[in-house]
Amino acid sequence: MPSLRRLAVALSAIAAAGLANVHAAEGMWVPQQLPEIAAPLKKAGLKLDPAQFADLTGDPLGAVVSLGGCTASFVSPQGLVVTNHHCAYGAIQLNSTPEKNLMRDGFNAATHADEITAGPNARIYALDAITDVTQRVQAAIAAASGPLERTQALDAVEKRLIAECEAEPGYRCSLYSFLGGNTYRLFRNLEIRDVRLAYAPPGSIGNYGGEVDNWMWPRHTGDFAFYRAYVGRDGKPAAFSDDNVPYQPKRWLEIADRPLRAGDFVMAAGYPGRTSRYALAGEFEDTEQWAYPTLVRHYRALTALVRERGRTEPDIEVRYASTLRGWENVMKNYEGQLTGFARTGAAEAKRSEEAAVLAWLRTRGDEGAAAISAHARLVALDDAEHATRERDLVLRMFQNTGAISAATTLYRLAIERDKADAAREQGYQDRDLPTIEGGLRQMEKRYVAEMDRELQRYWLDQYARLPAAQRLPALDKWLGDHDTAAIDRALDGLAKTELGDTETRMGWLQADREAFESSRDPAIRYAVAIMPTLLEIEQRGKARAGERLDARATYLQAVADYRRSQGGFVYPDANSSLRITFGNVKPYTRLDGSAQQPFTRLEEVAAKATGEAPFDAPQALLDAIAGKRHGGLADRRLRTVPVNFLSDLDVTGGNSGSPVLDARGKLVGLLFDMNWEAVVSNWVFDADMTRTISVDQRYMRWIMQEVYPAPHLLQEMGVAPKR
Repeated sequence: MPSLRRLAVALSAIAAAGLANVHAAEGMWVPQQLPEIAAPLKKAGLKLDPAQFADLTGDPLGAVVSLGGCTASFVSPQGLVVTNHHCAYGAIQLNSTPEKNLMRDGFNAATHADEITAGPNARIYALDAITDVTQRVQAAIAAASGPLERTQALDAVEKRLIAECEAEPGYRCSLYSFLGGNTYRLFRNLEIRDVRLAYAPPGSIGNYGGEVDNWMWPRHTGDFAFYRAYVGRDGKPAAFSDDNVPYQPKRWLEIADRPLRAGDFVMAAGYPGRTSRYALAGEFEDTEQWAYPTLVRHYRALTALVRERGRTEPDIEVRYASTLRGWENVMKNYEGQLTGFARTGAAEAKRSEEAAVLAWLRTRGDEGAAAISAHARLVALDDAEHATRERDLVLRMFQNTGAISAATTLYRLAIERDKADAAREQGYQDRDLPTIEGGLRQMEKRYVAEMDRELQRYWLDQYARLPAAQRLPALDKWLGDHDTAAIDRALDGLAKTELGDTETRMGWLQADREAFESSRDPAIRYAVAIMPTLLEIEQRGKARAGERLDARATYLQAVADYRRSQGGFVYPDANSSLRITFGNVKPYTRLDGSAQQPFTRLEEVAAKATGEAPFDAPQALLDAIAGKRHGGLADRRLRTVPVNFLSDLDVTGGNSGSPVLDARGKLVGLLFDMNWEAVVSNWVFDADMTRTISVDQRYMRWIMQEVYPAPHLLQEMGVAPKR
């Protein structure tokens, strides 16, 4: 395995040089790096001691939590948690019906007793510790005899580390790889399992502008909502119970008491999902030329299917609302990235950078030759996967449809249960059972049999169009043929499944393998027929992953060394672990030459209102604006209440809900989006155009004072208006 010493030397050299060429905005920094980048932090305007961020359970990082896909933060000693409205949307949707539509009308619990569950799988993860386990993981991988064995060794050591870490009940641990496996860190989180919705503004505030404004600036969205964390009376995490009490965190954020202005320092702590700035040029080109266009095409077709049915069937409209919003968000993001790739010449830039790295490696003797060989292996692995990429996508999507997904999950669980817990596939161990059960239980809130049939039909039709070489014998045998009649027969059979019934579905949780293999339920029969093929594909994937383990670590270490040699800097790609990014409130100039101001204003919300979705601002909001009821929250310079603001923070998906902090570590807003020009930064950072959009805490408070009042929550956060 490549030496960690070289990476440490690289980072130390960068710090000593004052991080030459660092833009304040660029970089999603791991907490351990913040003391090393103290000089740029101070230059950007941080008033706190950067060393303060080394204490992950201190102030302010101890208040920042993960929702397992979004970020949030504690804002009171009674477990009140603030995040984005769109991050809470799944919980809002789960509690909605056509008759009581919280997505439309909002939710405002008058007391703790009125707060409602966010769902059986809602989680709040509060970081407790990060441990470097690089030597232990790399030693296990190095002892393996081949590619498949490498993957198995990593899996085994990961399970051991997690089991040790979770020996004390109430914690959830995760192993993260950085820079392709040059560093491994184990994250230990308190896992809060009773999460309740406390407040969400109406959709005409929380999602004002909808997909029209998504990824756009100027923006006028009140994208915020509140959860509350609950635990058992002993203070330890527990499943939902009426006996539970609000969690009392050790840290919570204070709301800023100074006005945020253009040029001010800001920073965000959060859990960004994935970036690919260190990806190979070929991986980028595959994404640009095939993956993104293909997924956009499919999601557009699926969205049209569901929307058409939803127009006349309110149950489908409500139950698939969260799914639709996810598809639409991904579509627009990918379309923005494709536009950005073309605008920035990203493919050529990636090729040029990779060529420069390889040229430099040719001067580095045996070490350089090893990295060049690793690069060649990665290219070959990518090329090999192209042969079945269409089939793999179609199969994965079909497997994710409601009844099929439930059947294959339940059958796989029965197979894995025959093994010792440590030998089971990750995702099917005892620690995963509450998540599996929760997913199966809440399926009824996001499933309508007739709609599920249409989604199944779509993906079977796509499968039938595949070249013969990409088809699967087991699936062909189950389907019978590839014409419309065969697909109809298959769908007619699947329609007789009883897994759409929650009681029936939950009854299969404890069933053994024999029960599944003798079942006549058509969805289960499909799962039994396809499972050997799924397991075979999985094993081949593990072998390829083992090849990548060694090759990617070697090559990415070389990339890090190259960047250091050029006076550059090294920060790992985002991988859903805690990161900190910093910068300033900052305007930008669009490609058309128009100057964009860093704040939007209250009056612009009213100017945008049309009375029709998605610009259907509620009358209470319009009346408050017309009456100039600013509630003491107007900015003196703007002469009104700011709504959203821009900054040059470096973020990506998963950062949604991240607290934006001022120079003194106080909450000034919630990050919720990037501008259209910035989505390309997942692959190529563009300092001139990259901006992050956040909802200003003053607008949040204004909504909670003047429009959709929640005086009890304002009081709890210490910002109740003075009367």
